[in-house]
Order: sequence, then C-alpha cells, then structure tokens
Amino acid sequence: MFYVNVEGAVFREDKWLIIERSTKEEHAGGLLSLVGGTVEKEGNSKDILERTIKRELFEEVGVKVKEKMEFVRSTTFSLENGSEVIDIVFLCEFDEGEPFAKSPDEVDAVYWMTTDEILNHPRSPIWLKDSIQEAGALLHKVNLSLC
Repeated sequence: MFYVNVEGAVFREDKWLIIERSTKEEHAGGLLSLVGGTVEKEGNSKDILERTIKRELFEEVGVKVKEKMEFVRSTTFSLENGSEVIDIVFLCEFDEGEPFAKSPDEVDAVYWMTTDEILNHPRSPIWLKDSIQEAGALLHKVNLSLC
C-alpha cells in the first residue's frame, strides 16, 4: 500500500515558491521543498490530486493557484519507517495571496527562488532539483505552445 503525495511547482515572475520544511517533520526536516502533502481518503471523488494541491498550498503557505495544472512527473520513495510513497508533481500557476509560513509544524520559512538558486542551495535535495528542472522544461514547452 502506498501513500500518495502531491506537490505544486508554483511559478511566478521567474521564481518558484519554495518552503523550508519544519525541523519537526520526520521526513526531510530542514530541507527545501515544493509545497505539498498527502492525499486524504474521500471515497468516490473527482480531481482529488488537484484539490489536494490547492488545499495544501492554502493550509501551509496561504496562497491560491489557478484551476489549470500540468502534470510534471511521478516518483516513488520509501520513508524512514519503511512506508512507500508515490509523489506526483504538478506545474501550477500562481493566482493570489502573499505566501507565509502559515503552518509552523510543517513550514519553517517560505521563499521565492530562481531555478539557479534552488539548484545551488546546500539544502536542496536531489528530488527537488529534479522536479524543478522538469517543471522548468515543461513551463518552457507550455509557453512556446502559447505563442
């Protein structure tokens, strides 16, 4: 059985919305991350991944994103306790709100960072770097198709 985790790669004005995970977090505490969280059981449901991203963005950092999201990538990993996680990243367009560490049990700090800042930051784990690079490539592709 897997936990399903979703993350939002939120882009605005050449920067990504990044959090520093709370040091209280068991998994990856103190590291940089996209905003996201675990999908909750709802029974029969539609667009649960997208609604989970929206919920997590508002609960953790107080922002909203636009309706349309683009799939970036999916990966799996194991937690320290042996639980298996499916992680799904979506490219999201910022809509409104001024991000702040709304949930101190989950978020120590909030940043708008360029791709280079993320790739060169000492607390950026490889999975964040990979997600940002893939989201950036998709963003470039989507922007080209809109021209």
